[in-house]
Amino acid sequence: MRLGWLRASLRRALALVLAAGMLLASGVGLWGAWRSAAGAANAAYDRSLAGAIKAIDANITTAGGGLGVELPYTLLEFFQLTAGGQVFFRVATEDGLVEIGNTDLPPPDTGLINGRPRFRDALYHGQPVRLGSYTRVLDPPPAGHTGRPRVVIQVAETLTSRQEFTRALLLEAVARNALLVTLALLLMAWATGWALRPLARVSREVQARPPDDLTPLPLADVPAEARPLVEAMNHHMARHRQASEARRRFVDDASHQLRTPLTTLSTQLAYALREAPPGPLREALTAMRAQLDGATRQVNQMLALARADAAEPRAEVVDLVALARELTRHGWPRAREAGIDLGFESQAEQLPASVQPILLQEALGNLLHNALRYCPAGSRVTVRVAQEGGQARLTVLDDGPGLAPDELARAGERFFRGRQAAAGGTGLGLAIARAVAERHGGTLSLQTGAGGCGLAVSLLLPLRELPTSPGFPQVETAPLKAD
Repeated sequence: MRLGWLRASLRRALALVLAAGMLLASGVGLWGAWRSAAGAANAAYDRSLAGAIKAIDANITTAGGGLGVELPYTLLEFFQLTAGGQVFFRVATEDGLVEIGNTDLPPPDTGLINGRPRFRDALYHGQPVRLGSYTRVLDPPPAGHTGRPRVVIQVAETLTSRQEFTRALLLEAVARNALLVTLALLLMAWATGWALRPLARVSREVQARPPDDLTPLPLADVPAEARPLVEAMNHHMARHRQASEARRRFVDDASHQLRTPLTTLSTQLAYALREAPPGPLREALTAMRAQLDGATRQVNQMLALARADAAEPRAEVVDLVALARELTRHGWPRAREAGIDLGFESQAEQLPASVQPILLQEALGNLLHNALRYCPAGSRVTVRVAQEGGQARLTVLDDGPGLAPDELARAGERFFRGRQAAAGGTGLGLAIARAVAERHGGTLSLQTGAGGCGLAVSLLLPLRELPTSPGFPQVETAPLKAD
């Protein structure tokens, strides 16, 4: 199973991995701190326990012939106050014949060395205690004892104070580690963001570029770790640029190689029609002329579509109002022949934009031609230019047959034609308009006309900030091309 959540964000991956490592290290550190705190507590409280043993030892006497301990209550209370809990003691001879104090304390370890206290954890009446044991030789020995008898002194205390001391040290270590981990995570987040700034800068540069800008990305400020990625991007853009150039050359060559023989054949066929007498031969030549015109239209549309996909970017500052107005003016003769009322509307006197005028003329001309072709006599067609926020909307609106609702979603696909489309079309007009809009970073929008009649087809183009105030060139529009 691949860790997709790590690939989703480099910053998140670093944060999770480093945070897990720091938490693990912090856990190990806390375990060590607990061991150290427990050791420090035992060392401190064992010294106090040894002091209690020494104090009891100082009050042992055998002057009366027996074993006696003169332990005042104030001393016992002081021991309990120091321990912070209960204190138990036992004084006995090594043979156990004489015992004083809490005689049921756990027995001492074997092998005790005289004058050296030994400490261990034990249970007394089911309660954990710290038990200290100490031995020394009784001099003089008690009555009835021969040789060098030893006295055993045991003092036990509950672990309340030790545990509270250990807990306080551990909580202090937890707070210190939490602060360090938090500071480390914040520092790591800042360092990661700072280290990834070159990649963010490269991302902003790529996003700010026009879709057709394939110049290499600069490598000067790119870190060594990210340089292979940027070099791969540059290599990919170079290959894409070469492919686009090869496609553009192919389109140019195909345009010349296809249009020249078609134009020659059309001229020869026109001459044959003028010379042919009425009859079957003239009818055959007329049918050939219709087929040849259809083939010429289809070749022109396919080449226009290929040009829209592969044209070399040559953006110019153009007044969209003037461009649309000129295209509308060129469509008036055809509109008069078809009996269609063709008009132009604009909300602004000028609307400057950085576009590729040849492609935009091709796209808008196809929209206008489609409206004039499919609308019946007596219809109205309007070319409208408007600005909507940061976009320019170039719309061709008609009240013709339009498209069925289920066909609107497919409109703009290559070679798609509606059910009410007239014969002879190629189904490429809207596809060309969509390709041109997308090449400019815009979209093609199709909606049903006002009142549910006709069709409104719009080119939505982004209005980028222009470097200088434009002096608009005169745009020469070509005659409308067939669908």
